[in-house]
Amino acid sequence: MLVSLELRPKASKAMVYQSPLIAVFMTLITSMVMFWLMDTDPFLAINAYFIEPVSTLDGVAELLVKATPLILIALGLSVGFQANIWNIGAEGQLTLGAIFSGGIALAYFDVDTPFLLPAMLVFGVLGGMFWAAIPAILKVRYNTNEILTSLMLTYVGLLLLSYLIHGPLRDPDGFNFPESRLFHDSALLPIIIEGSRLHIGFLLTLFIAVLTWMLLTKHIIGFQIRVIGMAPAAARFAGFKQKKLIWITLLFSGGAAGLAGAFEVSGPIGQIVPVISPGYGFTAIIVAFLGRLHPLGVVLAGILMALTYLGGDAAQITMNLPNAVTGVFQGMLLFFLLASDVLIRYRFKIGSIKKETT
Repeated sequence: MLVSLELRPKASKAMVYQSPLIAVFMTLITSMVMFWLMDTDPFLAINAYFIEPVSTLDGVAELLVKATPLILIALGLSVGFQANIWNIGAEGQLTLGAIFSGGIALAYFDVDTPFLLPAMLVFGVLGGMFWAAIPAILKVRYNTNEILTSLMLTYVGLLLLSYLIHGPLRDPDGFNFPESRLFHDSALLPIIIEGSRLHIGFLLTLFIAVLTWMLLTKHIIGFQIRVIGMAPAAARFAGFKQKKLIWITLLFSGGAAGLAGAFEVSGPIGQIVPVISPGYGFTAIIVAFLGRLHPLGVVLAGILMALTYLGGDAAQITMNLPNAVTGVFQGMLLFFLLASDVLIRYRFKIGSIKKETT
């Protein structure tokens, strides 16, 4: 008996949008089995992981703080993914955005001006765009695979951060700890809810989500991006400039990641440290696919994935669960999402192996 995959005549559009819900449900069921195998009450673990962290206003505020970089990066990635431009190096672009933004704060450390924070955000965007421009150049001029180049540049960016924070950017009065000076108040994002860490960057991220939706649905560039992703041959026949769109999508995603880095150092962190992100750049890839590459879906998926970070920390404290559970949960969610996508487009075909007769 031979089991193979056969392409369906037409994929169900309803199932395309229902598949994230199916993936979340299957992940919850599998997680409960995993907790049971770990000799932990599954219902108590789920409660500690998903409900208790957001049972207070402070918890909700912290959830939105963690969701901000995930949503922002995923918005940029979703634009490129729709054009089949696979920027996997958002983590490095976030890091460069943090370096550029924090560098401005440290360069004008003694200057108290209202223009400092806007300049930090602008340089954060420029830092991410600069790092994304490298794979864009290699892609346009040498047809280099952007997946490999952007991913490898991530590790270059992390090593660059390590060098700077152990050298030129290290606090001279910090007893040789690898961290920069704490930024002045003029270099920090305004807080939305007093007593929490929720900053104005979350509102800016929602505004950028609206702009991204308008770009993809109301602008000719968004139409070209969708056509190139769905029918490259038709896009070439229509005269769409693919190289131009490569530049646009990579710079847009890099700028979004760089702005997320600027939000981190000017928001919850308040300085440059050796680890800016716990992996937001890679997790945002899951967010983009879980949100079906749609800005509204990305916002909702970003909040859900932020809950895995927040719940993982809470469950580690209250129930002594390993922090690796967060990574396992995210991996299972991606697995079930991709499995659902495969079954939406293909179906199993069972047949018998024909024996050749001589």
